[in-house]
Amino acid sequence: MSTSPSVGSLATDLAVIGAGPAGLYAAYYGGFRGLRVAVLDSLEEPGGQVSALYPEKPIYDIAGFPSIRGRDLVQALVRQAEPFCPQYVLGEQVVDLEHHGDGMTLRTSAGMTVRCRAVVLTAGIGTFTPRPLPAGEEFLGRGLMYFVPSLEKLAGQHVLIVGGGDSAFDWALALENLARSVTLVHRRAAFRAHQHTVDQVLRSSVRIVTPAQVRHIRGNGHIEQVDLQHTGGGVETLDVQTVVAALGFTADLGPMTGWGLDIQERHIVVDTRMGTGLPGVYAAGDVTEYPGKVRLISVGFGEAATAVNNAVAWLDPEADLFPGHSSDVAPLPV
Repeated sequence: MSTSPSVGSLATDLAVIGAGPAGLYAAYYGGFRGLRVAVLDSLEEPGGQVSALYPEKPIYDIAGFPSIRGRDLVQALVRQAEPFCPQYVLGEQVVDLEHHGDGMTLRTSAGMTVRCRAVVLTAGIGTFTPRPLPAGEEFLGRGLMYFVPSLEKLAGQHVLIVGGGDSAFDWALALENLARSVTLVHRRAAFRAHQHTVDQVLRSSVRIVTPAQVRHIRGNGHIEQVDLQHTGGGVETLDVQTVVAALGFTADLGPMTGWGLDIQERHIVVDTRMGTGLPGVYAAGDVTEYPGKVRLISVGFGEAATAVNNAVAWLDPEADLFPGHSSDVAPLPV
């Protein structure tokens, strides 16, 4: 994977803003159509929400894969695009998009400029920030975490998971056979997680404590104990080494809201070509909005291909919108 320096300038044909699954597939398709591609993302590694929120989670609805870990899906998408040598600009937010006579210029938060001829926005939900755990914020990085980048690092530990959504229950299941013990605490007796996953956790060895909240976290440099306040009275003390606060996150499209896009409730309105209404600017994936929109990774893949192929036709009116069949092209070395 080729990364670019955080300062200076870069010239390319297609800039993909967002390195989640849809963005990585757009990088492949841009290369397949003969375009130079740059992929930009505010996160430090490709994968978007998949890498940041559930890299170890099995995903079951990717065509052709009965089950694939989030991390493995991202790695496969990077490898798929690799023969076309896309440039990655990571850890930098795109803060400005300026149109000029022969294309566009993007500017990043680190001062880098990217000159391009077309753009595909695959920004997902935009930048996302975890909702903080009111108690124990001083233990962040010392036992308190909001994401679980590696399950193996929690092996043999007493783990407390706070939350009632899909992430909380997914991590509880994933850690059940690795951690020494797993306790899930939620402030309500009802859960937001998918009922099938809830039923699996209820049948597991995971202990569920509801309704209750984390009252206090203690430790000498690292988390050692947590006090749980039960609703209606009573405090319970648990010996734990790790607290996973899965309380959701806030999302923001950030500077994109000032680029003249048609935005409805944090989503970019597109037409059937995935066009945004701005010349040469397309969008794909969870960030898009249109009648009948379904926000799934599999849908984002199709939208990315549609966006890139329409961008090619916009850049060169003589080019065929249909890309041809990949099986008719000699494979490039990976």
